[in-house]
Amino acid sequence: MQIPFNRPYLTGKELHYLYQAVQNGHLSGNGIFTKHCHSFFQQQYGYKKCLLTTSCTDALEMTALLADIQLGDEVIMPSFTFVSTANAFVLRGAKIVFADSHPDQPNLDERLIESLITSRTKAIVVVHYAGVACNMTPILQLASRYGLIVIEDAAQAIDSYYEGRILGSIGDMAAFSFHETKNLQAGEGGMLTVNNADFVHRSEILWEKGTNRTAFFRGEVDKYGWVDIGSSFLPSEMVSAFLFAQLEHLQEIQQKRLHIWHRYANELAPLAEKGHFQLPVIPSYASNNAHMFYLVLPSEIMRTVLITKLKEAGVNAVFHYQSLHKSPYFNDKHDGRQLLNSDIFSDCLLRLPIFFELTEIQQLYIIDQISRAYK
Repeated sequence: MQIPFNRPYLTGKELHYLYQAVQNGHLSGNGIFTKHCHSFFQQQYGYKKCLLTTSCTDALEMTALLADIQLGDEVIMPSFTFVSTANAFVLRGAKIVFADSHPDQPNLDERLIESLITSRTKAIVVVHYAGVACNMTPILQLASRYGLIVIEDAAQAIDSYYEGRILGSIGDMAAFSFHETKNLQAGEGGMLTVNNADFVHRSEILWEKGTNRTAFFRGEVDKYGWVDIGSSFLPSEMVSAFLFAQLEHLQEIQQKRLHIWHRYANELAPLAEKGHFQLPVIPSYASNNAHMFYLVLPSEIMRTVLITKLKEAGVNAVFHYQSLHKSPYFNDKHDGRQLLNSDIFSDCLLRLPIFFELTEIQQLYIIDQISRAYK
């Protein structure tokens, strides 16, 4: 049996909407399907402003522009994250100050943030790893006390909540991903959400290459021109049409993924209780959107052994991020602090296959192969 780590799910409507977009004769960005997607997110979750982007990376770069990051500004973020989280701010000249993860889960440890704040700190970027919320209340309190901008990297966090509040609506702004590995996917794609009214108007200008083109099409100005910096952040209608087909099946997708997630958790609990590995931790303030199911092994060697055994059985299980503070690019720029928890997750975290079309037979096979590895 061969089981991939991920298989992008198609709802069945994608080709129909792609054809409809072609028939509409509007394939560039901000057409009818883009508007459908924006309306869905605003009505479903109450985001003040939504702007689809070509990727989560683009959305993150927009947050750095909106935050007016300048050379020498400091931005605090977790080391255990994807490189795009840091790149967006490095490109604006920021100094990245990495924070460690919690001991029991990969999210940024909010208790460490205040000690990292200086007079140059401009923003805090939180990453909701595996769709599980960071502890936002103390982070927002710190931001208010020191006058900082809070940005949510919600790449993995679609349809996930913090104390009943939808992720992506809590910070000043947020970035989502619709990469093919995510719960909702459009091959590539992303979204910026803006919650601070001070940033709403400028977000449209950045999105449209630094022009007031969006205001022009709403009839608010009689012509449009270059009024600010910006780039080509908006996706084509093909991406938006594909994504809209996914949005229509959001609840079905989420329910199936949660069913798979809980089967892993229930069936693997006995091995976890014996100390072979740790299961994911979902804090009481966070919901679970079943984006990912991972194990944390006791050591890198034991993780490598389990990956090898699963690969031999046809199961593609994979590790994840490597601590950015130790990366070849950033190693000589780091301030020397040890970020031990981030390094543990880099060395010991193992992700198991989880996708909509993973069958019960396939999943039980994966669980059985893990059990066999410990006999």
